[in-house]
Formats: sequence, structure tokens, C-alpha cells
Amino acid sequence: MADSFKAILVSRDADKNQSAGIVELTDADLMDGDVMVAVEATTVNYKDGLAITGKAPVVRRWPLVPGIDLAGTVISSDNPSWQIGDGVILNGWGVGEAHHGAYAQRARVKGDWLVPMPASLTSRDAMAVGTAGYTAMLCVLALERHGIEPERGPVLVTGAAGGVGTIAISLLSDLGYHVIASTGRPDEAEFLHQLGATEIIERSELEQPGKPLGKERWAGAIDTVGSHTLANALAMTAYGGAVAACGLAGGMDLPSSVAPFILRGVSLLGIDSVMAPREIRLEAWRRIASDLNRDKLASLTTDIGFDQIISAARDILDGKVRGRLVVNMA
Repeated sequence: MADSFKAILVSRDADKNQSAGIVELTDADLMDGDVMVAVEATTVNYKDGLAITGKAPVVRRWPLVPGIDLAGTVISSDNPSWQIGDGVILNGWGVGEAHHGAYAQRARVKGDWLVPMPASLTSRDAMAVGTAGYTAMLCVLALERHGIEPERGPVLVTGAAGGVGTIAISLLSDLGYHVIASTGRPDEAEFLHQLGATEIIERSELEQPGKPLGKERWAGAIDTVGSHTLANALAMTAYGGAVAACGLAGGMDLPSSVAPFILRGVSLLGIDSVMAPREIRLEAWRRIASDLNRDKLASLTTDIGFDQIISAARDILDGKVRGRLVVNMA
């Protein structure tokens, strides 16, 4: 019998009731791809929580191994770009949504989806960053391209205690920005200050319906929440500023107006981490390897075991997770 390995599988019954459980798979159960990776580490993101619990239609193929992030070592390859022994990272590309993902000890994927592990990072480091940190860096790069430099003024980070938020605060503060952190968890204020936040504001200041335009409070923003929070972030962005939007924890709607755009020249920068071109991914991971403070990364990272993934998925949706989770899959 072929060697088996542990995996989490989400399934649906005839009535479309979803369940998730730990199973044993073999290589024959994996989907098509030209590279086989021994998964050494993964993480639990907000999207993974949605996939495992079924609280949003993330999974598009049944049954499926969830998990949108992985880091590991190539163990076989039919792709000329990858050799046995190469360290690799995968974020997005529909993995964990329509293609078997990271919550298995092996993954067969397309080589074009992979990026090389930076020499200064381990698999654990890469998953402490994960899609959340990679997305945070995409947001920082977008603000930089728009000319939002530290001297322009403060930058707001919403969902500040979450995965994207914590790494965004760390990156921005180390780059010299005055960071305003918005959170619904006031007990995390000291932790957010340690990461580099200069000011802390209550989530309630932004989550209710607001005016089309408010007082100019920040030059830019990284928003992970959407809905009224994003609308208010836009309404209070200074002239010529920009908001990088990358999340929808508060909803997919945008109850705003054109006022910030046509009266203040504010730009809304959409950030997609799933299908981002390879060149942008490589730049993001290069900057992560060079710019991200490892001591801060360690302070916001918690290690869990494979058997804790399903419960962690529920906790992350309930707002019980601070920062980042790393799963040791070796």
C-alpha cells in the first residue's frame, strides 16, 4: 500500500451540510501539478477559518484539503524551475479553495505558483508571515508607489490586532511611519504599541455610518475590514492620500460616496494577494526578508499543532486570535 499522510478534508453531504475532519491520504488522492512539496509549515488565516467552518463560500470543490499557505521542500519536480531540495513558498492561486491545499503533509501543485524561500527565512518564518504578512507588504508597496511616505502624515491600520494588521504595523513603524491602529480589542493596546503603533483608536469610531467627508486625519490607510470602516477611512484621508483595501472582515459592502475621490483626490488601492503576478510576489517576499523585524514577528506568532487547526479556524473568526499562528507539519 502507498505511504499515507495526514490531512484535513472538508466535505459536504447530500443536503450541503459541511464537515471537516482529519483523514489519511496518499499521493494518488492529490490533484494535478508538476511539483510535489513536503509541507513543513502552514498557518491559519481568516480565509482558512471561513473555509473550514463554511461561514463563507470559500471552498469551490468538494471534498477539499483547505489551507491557502504552505512552505516546504520540493521532493519531486517535472518543472524545470524547481529541483529536489528547493525551499519554496506558496500563497493563493486558488489553493485551499479549488485545489487541495496546505493542510496535508504533501502537496502537488503547479510550479508556477511557487516562489523561492528567501535564504534568510525558514519554513516556520515564512508561515509566521503567511498570506497575512505577504498581503500587508503588498499594501505597504502600494502606498509607497502612490507616494505615501512617512513625511506625508500618519497611516491608519484597521483590524490592527489581526494577522494583516499586526504585521502592517510592524512594517510601517520600522519604515518610519506614524501608525494609528484601530482595534476592537482595547486590552491589546500595549501589545500594539510594542509593535510600533503610535496611537490607538477604538474600532467603534469607524464602524458606524459616517459622513461623506470627515476631518482629514491620515495620509493613508491599510484596511482589512471593509464596509463602514473602509468608508470612514476614505472619508478621513487627507488630500491626495490613498487607502489600500485588502479585507472584508466587516462586510463586502462599501457604503461610501464619491466625495473623497472627487473633492480630495483620494485613491482606493485594491490589493489582491491570490492572483498577484510573480514579479510582485517576488518583490514582496524580498522586502519581507529584508524589512520585517524578526523580534516583532516572534512576539506576534503562536505555534500550534496539526490537530489544533480546526479549533483555531473557529477561534480566528471569533476574534480570539492575536497576530499569527504557525502550524508545524513536519
